[in-house]
Amino acid sequence: MRAAGRSLATWAGGGTLARHLAPSGKRILLLERGDWLPREHENWLTEAVFVDNRYVSPDTWYDASGRPFQPGVHYFVGGATKLYGAALYRLRKEDFGELRHHGGISPAWPISYDELEPYYTLAEQLYEVHGARGEDPTEPPASAPYPFPAVSHEPRIQQLADDLAAAGYHPFHAPCGIRLEESNMPFSTCVRCRTCDGFPCLVHAKADAEVLGVRPALEHPNVTLLTNAKAVKLDTDAPGTSASEVVVEREGETERYRGAIVVAACGAANTAKLLLQSASDKSPNGLANGSDQVGRNYMFHDSTALLALSREENPTAYQKTLGLNDFYFGSDDSEYPLGNVQMVGKSQAQMFRGERPQATKLAPEWTLERMARHAIDFWLSTEDLPRPENRVTVDRDGKLTISYSETNVEAKTQLYGKVKSLLGKLDMNPDHLIHRFAYMKNDIPIAGCAHQAGTCRFGTDPGTSVLDVNCKAHELDNLYVVDTSVFPSIGAVNPALTAMANSLRVGDHLLERLG
Repeated sequence: MRAAGRSLATWAGGGTLARHLAPSGKRILLLERGDWLPREHENWLTEAVFVDNRYVSPDTWYDASGRPFQPGVHYFVGGATKLYGAALYRLRKEDFGELRHHGGISPAWPISYDELEPYYTLAEQLYEVHGARGEDPTEPPASAPYPFPAVSHEPRIQQLADDLAAAGYHPFHAPCGIRLEESNMPFSTCVRCRTCDGFPCLVHAKADAEVLGVRPALEHPNVTLLTNAKAVKLDTDAPGTSASEVVVEREGETERYRGAIVVAACGAANTAKLLLQSASDKSPNGLANGSDQVGRNYMFHDSTALLALSREENPTAYQKTLGLNDFYFGSDDSEYPLGNVQMVGKSQAQMFRGERPQATKLAPEWTLERMARHAIDFWLSTEDLPRPENRVTVDRDGKLTISYSETNVEAKTQLYGKVKSLLGKLDMNPDHLIHRFAYMKNDIPIAGCAHQAGTCRFGTDPGTSVLDVNCKAHELDNLYVVDTSVFPSIGAVNPALTAMANSLRVGDHLLERLG
């Protein structure tokens, strides 16, 4: 089968690109290794999602010591966005330049913020982002307001925002990708439930890449989607300068597909795996890997989910409405960036049953249910720095290994300390601040890979990057990558909106190329 373009995976990058290219009339084939995520009662069951890991891939990856772990990845139409928290932040303008951190240097991007800004604005419109300009002192300039008003704080989070402001901080309404119409709730797709962050949305009210990327693309007759189609290799033409065929495993058979343009969007780990598995006589170290950079510079954010116990109950349903960037570029006692603070989905009693037993023993008088009622949940992200030795490798049997050592640890420690010092001012109990894990059953930190990035960085130098500034492989004339693997650095905010915006930028390049 031949098409003008072929996108491998339908995640934030691939799904967005498909929607952008669909009106062109060019034939587009989407290959998704997973299936449609089933709409079922279990979508909103905490035990099914967080304890049974119903929607987590059964993949086994390995750490540098050879220990197996189950990565927190999700193979569905829409990919990881089906279960993401829909926090759609722009990177700060300064993130596109070189920044010095406690742990070293965060490198500059080959494009500026100003070059990506129009595509950030378009991505916010496509993904129906709610927010408020002017509240966050680190906010980069924008050419348009958010397309939808900020999601309001529920009373306990409004009190938290007021307390932070009274203490001299600058809380802001977090940019949220939920399809909520607060002024017209009878007609709102979103019902503002407590099963959003980390859950699939049963009513398609989350601004994910299936609902707002793939489905609109499929309204065009020139777009075809194949599910349960796992790309395992890219073959090239005889000179080795073009990707000629995509080798796919589907329903127990091997199939081959051809296209004038091939776009990989499999996620940082799996895009690297695909290129490395595509080694040949012409490319013995893997496709597009003459620089030996494929798989290197793996990043996934140095994040911590924290649960703070409030003296009063927190009946909040949708908690992800508040952010704090006062420490993003440093603090009074730190010249180096520390990171972002935001809210994570509201704790529920059943979530704790998937943690280690000691997590249920914070204090003898607290039951799981009472602890959940009093919990306020924070997500702290510090920038993970790219290191060549932090990398994805694949052996001849297809075993994926992530060799990773933590970076920027001092910044993470200081950010935790800053949050802990706030608690006394916010009517919480600092002695009851505990760690939570985004993936309850995983003991290995690299298993929590929702924010994975790097491995196929784009740049101007073929010796130190895999892709050029248009995210085309330096060594092939028709292979592109549009997921977070292209990131030279990751900043300290959620990467999804940047992946979407960059896909739109690459999409414009492809429209011009295809004519």
